[in-house]
Amino acid sequence: MERILIVDDDLTLCHFITKALSQKGYQVIPCHSGREALDVVRGQETDLILLDNKLPDRNGLEILKEIKRDHPKVSVIIMTAFGTTGTAIEAMRLGAFDYILKPFELDEISELVAKGLEAHKLMKRAVAIPAISEYKEDSDQIIGKSKVMQEVYKLIGQVAESDVTVLIRGESGTGKELVARAIYQHSRRKDRPFLAINCAAIPETLLESELFGYERGAFTGANKRRIGKFEQCDKGTILLDEIGDMSLSTQAKILRVLQEGKFERIGGNETVKVDVRVLTSTNRKLEELIKEGKFREDIYYRLKIMSITLPPLRDHKEDIKELTT
Repeated sequence: MERILIVDDDLTLCHFITKALSQKGYQVIPCHSGREALDVVRGQETDLILLDNKLPDRNGLEILKEIKRDHPKVSVIIMTAFGTTGTAIEAMRLGAFDYILKPFELDEISELVAKGLEAHKLMKRAVAIPAISEYKEDSDQIIGKSKVMQEVYKLIGQVAESDVTVLIRGESGTGKELVARAIYQHSRRKDRPFLAINCAAIPETLLESELFGYERGAFTGANKRRIGKFEQCDKGTILLDEIGDMSLSTQAKILRVLQEGKFERIGGNETVKVDVRVLTSTNRKLEELIKEGKFREDIYYRLKIMSITLPPLRDHKEDIKELTT
Protein backbone atom coordinates (compact mmCIF):
# COMPACT_ATOMS: atom_id res chain seq x y z
CA MET A 1 0.00 0.00 0.00
CA GLU A 2 1.40 3.39 -1.00
CA ARG A 3 1.98 5.77 1.89
CA ILE A 4 1.09 9.47 1.61
CA LEU A 5 1.99 12.15 4.15
CA ILE A 6 -0.18 15.29 4.36
CA VAL A 7 1.47 18.26 6.08
CA ASP A 8 -0.90 21.15 6.81
CA ASP A 9 -2.05 22.99 9.93
CA ASP A 10 -5.56 23.28 8.49
CA LEU A 11 -7.25 20.40 10.31
CA THR A 12 -10.35 20.52 8.12
CA LEU A 13 -8.33 20.27 4.91
CA CYS A 14 -6.23 17.44 6.33
CA HIS A 15 -9.36 15.50 7.26
CA PHE A 16 -10.90 16.12 3.83
CA ILE A 17 -7.83 14.94 1.89
CA THR A 18 -7.16 12.03 4.24
CA LYS A 19 -10.68 10.70 3.83
CA ALA A 20 -10.68 11.13 0.05
CA LEU A 21 -7.30 9.47 -0.54
CA SER A 22 -7.93 6.69 1.99
CA GLN A 23 -11.01 5.72 0.01
CA LYS A 24 -8.75 5.25 -3.01
CA GLY A 25 -6.70 2.67 -1.12
CA TYR A 26 -3.76 4.79 0.04
CA GLN A 27 -2.37 4.82 3.57
CA VAL A 28 -2.57 8.49 4.58
CA ILE A 29 -0.75 10.07 7.54
CA PRO A 30 -1.73 13.64 8.51
CA CYS A 31 0.78 15.99 10.18
CA HIS A 32 0.25 19.57 11.33
CA SER A 33 3.78 20.95 11.67
CA GLY A 34 7.12 20.80 9.94
CA ARG A 35 8.84 19.09 12.86
CA GLU A 36 6.18 16.38 13.03
CA ALA A 37 6.48 15.78 9.29
CA LEU A 38 10.27 15.42 9.39
CA ASP A 39 9.99 12.96 12.29
CA VAL A 40 7.54 10.82 10.29
CA VAL A 41 9.72 10.89 7.15
CA ARG A 42 12.80 9.85 9.12
CA GLY A 43 10.92 7.05 10.85
CA GLN A 44 9.16 5.33 7.96
CA GLU A 45 9.24 5.06 4.20
CA THR A 46 7.01 7.57 2.42
CA ASP A 47 5.97 7.52 -1.23
CA LEU A 48 4.49 11.00 -1.59
CA ILE A 49 4.18 14.16 0.52
CA LEU A 50 1.55 16.89 0.23
CA LEU A 51 3.31 19.82 1.87
CA ASP A 52 1.77 23.17 2.78
CA ASN A 53 4.07 26.13 2.20
CA LYS A 54 2.91 28.06 5.29
CA LEU A 55 3.26 26.08 8.52
CA PRO A 56 3.26 27.37 12.10
CA ASP A 57 6.86 26.39 12.84
CA ARG A 58 8.64 26.18 9.47
CA ASN A 59 8.51 27.40 5.88
CA GLY A 60 7.46 24.67 3.47
CA LEU A 61 10.37 25.29 1.13
CA GLU A 62 12.82 24.82 4.02
CA ILE A 63 11.19 21.49 4.88
CA LEU A 64 11.30 20.52 1.19
CA LYS A 65 15.07 21.10 1.19
CA GLU A 66 15.57 18.80 4.17
CA ILE A 67 13.34 16.09 2.76
CA LYS A 68 15.05 16.14 -0.63
CA ARG A 69 18.49 16.09 0.95
CA ASP A 70 17.80 12.79 2.74
CA HIS A 71 15.10 11.30 0.50
CA PRO A 72 15.76 12.57 -3.06
CA LYS A 73 13.34 10.20 -4.78
CA VAL A 74 10.19 10.90 -2.76
CA SER A 75 7.60 12.95 -4.66
CA VAL A 76 6.68 16.21 -2.91
CA ILE A 77 3.72 18.36 -3.97
CA ILE A 78 3.67 21.89 -2.54
CA MET A 79 0.24 23.24 -1.52
CA THR A 80 -0.18 26.98 -1.08
CA ALA A 81 -2.91 29.57 -0.80
CA PHE A 82 -0.38 32.33 -1.45
CA GLY A 83 0.98 31.17 -4.77
CA THR A 84 3.47 33.41 -6.48
CA THR A 85 5.61 32.76 -9.50
CA GLY A 86 8.73 32.94 -7.35
CA THR A 87 7.45 30.36 -4.89
CA ALA A 88 6.45 27.97 -7.65
CA ILE A 89 9.77 28.25 -9.48
CA GLU A 90 11.79 27.87 -6.28
CA ALA A 91 9.77 24.83 -5.23
CA MET A 92 10.43 23.10 -8.55
CA ARG A 93 14.12 23.98 -8.47
CA LEU A 94 14.40 22.51 -4.99
CA GLY A 95 13.02 19.22 -6.28
CA ALA A 96 9.24 19.41 -5.80
CA PHE A 97 7.34 17.16 -8.17
CA ASP A 98 4.69 19.83 -8.62
CA TYR A 99 2.68 22.47 -6.78
CA ILE A 100 -1.02 23.21 -6.44
CA LEU A 101 -2.87 26.37 -5.47
CA LYS A 102 -5.56 26.38 -2.80
CA PRO A 103 -8.46 26.03 -3.00
CA PHE A 104 -8.40 23.02 -5.28
CA GLU A 105 -10.88 20.40 -6.44
CA LEU A 106 -10.68 16.79 -5.28
CA ASP A 107 -10.25 15.54 -8.85
CA GLU A 108 -7.33 17.94 -9.34
CA ILE A 109 -5.40 16.82 -6.27
CA SER A 110 -6.22 13.14 -6.92
CA GLU A 111 -4.82 13.32 -10.45
CA LEU A 112 -1.67 15.06 -9.22
CA VAL A 113 -1.18 12.48 -6.46
CA ALA A 114 -1.51 9.63 -8.97
CA LYS A 115 1.12 11.21 -11.23
CA GLY A 116 3.46 11.83 -8.30
CA LEU A 117 3.17 8.24 -7.10
CA GLU A 118 3.86 6.92 -10.59
CA ALA A 119 6.98 9.10 -10.86
CA HIS A 120 8.18 7.87 -7.46
CA LYS A 121 7.59 4.26 -8.46
CA LEU A 122 9.63 4.67 -11.65
CA MET A 123 12.54 6.17 -9.70
CA LYS A 124 12.39 3.76 -6.78
CA ARG A 125 11.61 0.37 -8.28
CA ALA A 126 14.78 -1.32 -9.39
CA VAL A 127 15.29 -2.98 -12.75
CA ALA A 128 17.28 -6.18 -12.35
CA ILE A 129 19.67 -7.13 -15.12
CA PRO A 130 21.52 -10.46 -14.97
CA ALA A 131 24.79 -8.97 -16.19
CA ILE A 132 24.73 -6.05 -13.73
CA SER A 133 22.79 -6.98 -10.60
CA GLU A 134 21.10 -9.86 -8.88
CA TYR A 135 17.38 -10.33 -9.23
CA LYS A 136 15.30 -9.03 -6.34
CA GLU A 137 11.76 -10.10 -5.56
CA ASP A 138 10.46 -6.51 -5.51
CA SER A 139 12.24 -5.42 -8.69
CA ASP A 140 11.18 -5.29 -12.32
CA GLN A 141 13.28 -7.70 -14.33
CA ILE A 142 14.66 -7.69 -17.81
CA ILE A 143 14.57 -11.40 -18.53
CA GLY A 144 16.68 -13.27 -21.02
CA LYS A 145 19.94 -15.20 -21.04
CA SER A 146 20.27 -15.52 -24.79
CA LYS A 147 23.27 -14.15 -26.64
CA VAL A 148 21.35 -11.22 -28.13
CA MET A 149 20.06 -10.18 -24.69
CA GLN A 150 23.54 -10.45 -23.21
CA GLU A 151 24.66 -7.91 -25.81
CA VAL A 152 21.88 -5.58 -24.66
CA TYR A 153 23.06 -5.87 -21.04
CA LYS A 154 26.61 -5.05 -22.08
CA LEU A 155 25.46 -1.90 -23.86
CA ILE A 156 23.44 -0.79 -20.84
CA GLY A 157 26.54 -1.16 -18.70
CA GLN A 158 28.66 0.76 -21.19
CA VAL A 159 26.35 3.78 -21.50
CA ALA A 160 24.98 4.03 -17.96
CA GLU A 161 27.85 5.92 -16.33
CA SER A 162 28.21 8.62 -18.98
CA ASP A 163 25.75 11.39 -19.82
CA VAL A 164 25.57 10.42 -23.47
CA THR A 165 22.18 10.53 -25.21
CA VAL A 166 20.81 7.03 -25.88
CA LEU A 167 18.25 5.98 -28.49
CA ILE A 168 16.43 2.78 -27.48
CA ARG A 169 14.80 1.00 -30.39
CA GLY A 170 12.47 -1.96 -30.57
CA GLU A 171 8.97 -3.14 -31.24
CA SER A 172 6.17 -2.49 -28.75
CA GLY A 173 6.45 -4.77 -25.74
CA THR A 174 10.18 -5.43 -25.97
CA GLY A 175 10.95 -3.53 -22.74
CA LYS A 176 12.28 -0.15 -23.89
CA GLU A 177 11.20 1.68 -20.73
CA LEU A 178 12.83 -0.98 -18.53
CA VAL A 179 16.11 -0.41 -20.37
CA ALA A 180 15.81 3.36 -19.88
CA ARG A 181 15.17 2.92 -16.15
CA ALA A 182 18.10 0.51 -15.88
CA ILE A 183 20.39 3.10 -17.50
CA TYR A 184 19.11 5.73 -15.05
CA GLN A 185 19.47 3.52 -11.98
CA HIS A 186 23.08 2.66 -12.81
CA SER A 187 24.05 6.24 -13.69
CA ARG A 188 25.58 9.08 -11.70
CA ARG A 189 22.15 10.75 -11.76
CA LYS A 190 20.37 7.91 -9.94
CA ASP A 191 19.59 10.12 -6.92
CA ARG A 192 18.05 12.84 -9.07
CA PRO A 193 14.63 12.87 -10.79
CA PHE A 194 13.60 10.49 -13.55
CA LEU A 195 10.53 11.28 -15.67
CA ALA A 196 9.10 9.29 -18.58
CA ILE A 197 6.99 11.14 -21.16
CA ASN A 198 4.97 9.19 -23.72
CA CYS A 199 5.06 11.49 -26.75
CA ALA A 200 2.44 9.41 -28.56
CA ALA A 201 -0.08 9.61 -25.70
CA ILE A 202 -0.09 13.42 -25.39
CA PRO A 203 -1.84 15.48 -28.11
CA GLU A 204 0.58 17.39 -30.31
CA THR A 205 -0.92 20.72 -29.19
CA LEU A 206 -0.16 19.90 -25.53
CA LEU A 207 3.19 18.11 -25.74
CA GLU A 208 5.30 21.26 -26.12
CA SER A 209 3.73 22.89 -23.06
CA GLU A 210 4.09 19.64 -21.11
CA LEU A 211 7.81 19.49 -21.86
CA PHE A 212 8.77 23.16 -21.69
CA GLY A 213 6.05 24.81 -19.63
CA TYR A 214 4.34 28.11 -20.38
CA GLU A 215 3.90 31.64 -19.12
CA ARG A 216 0.69 33.09 -17.81
CA GLY A 217 -1.44 34.32 -20.71
CA ALA A 218 0.46 32.29 -23.31
CA PHE A 219 -2.83 30.83 -24.56
CA THR A 220 -6.46 30.51 -23.52
CA GLY A 221 -6.62 28.85 -20.11
CA ALA A 222 -3.02 29.65 -19.17
CA ASN A 223 -3.92 31.56 -16.00
CA LYS A 224 -0.61 30.90 -14.25
CA ARG A 225 2.98 30.08 -15.11
CA ARG A 226 3.57 26.36 -15.52
CA ILE A 227 6.87 24.56 -15.13
CA GLY A 228 7.56 21.90 -17.77
CA LYS A 229 9.08 18.46 -17.42
CA PHE A 230 12.56 19.57 -18.45
CA GLU A 231 12.71 22.08 -15.59
CA GLN A 232 11.28 19.51 -13.18
CA CYS A 233 13.99 17.09 -14.27
CA ASP A 234 16.96 19.46 -13.89
CA LYS A 235 20.08 17.47 -12.90
CA GLY A 236 18.10 14.30 -13.60
CA THR A 237 17.11 12.07 -16.53
CA ILE A 238 14.16 12.29 -18.90
CA LEU A 239 12.85 9.56 -21.20
CA LEU A 240 11.07 10.74 -24.33
CA ASP A 241 9.13 7.60 -25.20
CA GLU A 242 7.97 7.17 -28.82
CA ILE A 243 9.88 10.21 -30.01
CA GLY A 244 9.03 9.30 -33.60
CA ASP A 245 5.54 10.67 -32.97
CA MET A 246 6.81 14.14 -32.01
CA SER A 247 6.02 17.11 -34.26
CA LEU A 248 8.78 18.89 -36.18
CA SER A 249 8.36 22.11 -34.18
CA THR A 250 8.79 20.30 -30.86
CA GLN A 251 11.76 18.40 -32.28
CA ALA A 252 13.43 21.75 -32.97
CA LYS A 253 13.13 22.77 -29.32
CA ILE A 254 14.42 19.37 -28.19
CA LEU A 255 17.42 19.83 -30.50
CA ARG A 256 18.27 23.14 -28.81
CA VAL A 257 18.10 21.49 -25.39
CA LEU A 258 20.48 18.79 -26.60
CA GLN A 259 22.91 21.30 -28.11
CA GLU A 260 22.78 24.14 -25.59
CA GLY A 261 20.78 22.96 -22.57
CA LYS A 262 18.43 25.93 -23.08
CA PHE A 263 14.85 26.70 -24.06
CA GLU A 264 12.06 29.25 -23.52
CA ARG A 265 8.68 28.49 -22.02
CA ILE A 266 5.73 28.97 -24.38
CA GLY A 267 4.79 32.63 -24.44
CA GLY A 268 7.96 33.69 -22.62
CA ASN A 269 11.22 35.47 -23.38
CA GLU A 270 13.24 34.20 -20.43
CA THR A 271 15.85 31.60 -21.39
CA VAL A 272 15.78 28.62 -19.06
CA LYS A 273 18.97 26.60 -18.64
CA VAL A 274 18.81 22.97 -17.57
CA ASP A 275 21.16 20.04 -17.08
CA VAL A 276 19.18 16.98 -18.14
CA ARG A 277 20.26 13.65 -19.56
CA VAL A 278 17.96 12.72 -22.42
CA LEU A 279 17.02 9.13 -23.23
CA THR A 280 14.67 8.41 -26.12
CA SER A 281 12.83 5.39 -27.43
CA THR A 282 10.83 4.50 -30.50
CA ASN A 283 9.17 1.58 -32.24
CA ARG A 284 9.23 3.41 -35.58
CA LYS A 285 11.86 3.47 -38.32
CA LEU A 286 13.21 6.99 -37.97
CA GLU A 287 15.20 6.72 -41.19
CA GLU A 288 11.97 6.32 -43.16
CA LEU A 289 10.37 9.23 -41.29
CA ILE A 290 13.34 11.40 -42.29
CA LYS A 291 12.81 10.53 -45.96
CA GLU A 292 9.13 11.42 -45.60
CA GLY A 293 10.01 14.77 -44.03
CA LYS A 294 8.41 13.84 -40.70
CA PHE A 295 11.57 13.65 -38.60
CA ARG A 296 14.55 16.01 -38.51
CA GLU A 297 17.83 14.51 -39.65
CA ASP A 298 19.89 16.77 -37.39
CA ILE A 299 18.10 15.65 -34.22
CA TYR A 300 18.28 12.02 -35.38
CA TYR A 301 22.08 12.13 -35.35
CA ARG A 302 22.08 13.83 -31.94
CA LEU A 303 19.81 11.12 -30.50
CA LYS A 304 21.63 8.09 -31.88
CA ILE A 305 25.07 8.88 -30.45
CA MET A 306 24.53 5.57 -28.69
CA SER A 307 21.79 3.19 -29.77
CA ILE A 308 20.39 0.06 -28.12
CA THR A 309 18.11 -2.17 -30.18
CA LEU A 310 15.91 -4.63 -28.33
CA PRO A 311 15.21 -7.82 -30.27
CA PRO A 312 11.65 -9.13 -30.65
CA LEU A 313 10.99 -12.41 -28.86
CA ARG A 314 10.93 -14.28 -32.18
CA ASP A 315 14.66 -13.57 -32.46
CA HIS A 316 15.52 -15.12 -29.08
CA LYS A 317 13.02 -17.93 -28.65
CA GLU A 318 15.33 -19.67 -26.20
CA ASP A 319 14.21 -17.11 -23.59
CA ILE A 320 10.51 -18.02 -23.87
CA LYS A 321 10.68 -20.62 -21.09
CA GLU A 322 12.20 -18.17 -18.63
CA LEU A 323 9.65 -15.51 -19.57
CA THR A 324 6.72 -17.82 -18.95
CA THR A 325 7.84 -19.29 -15.58
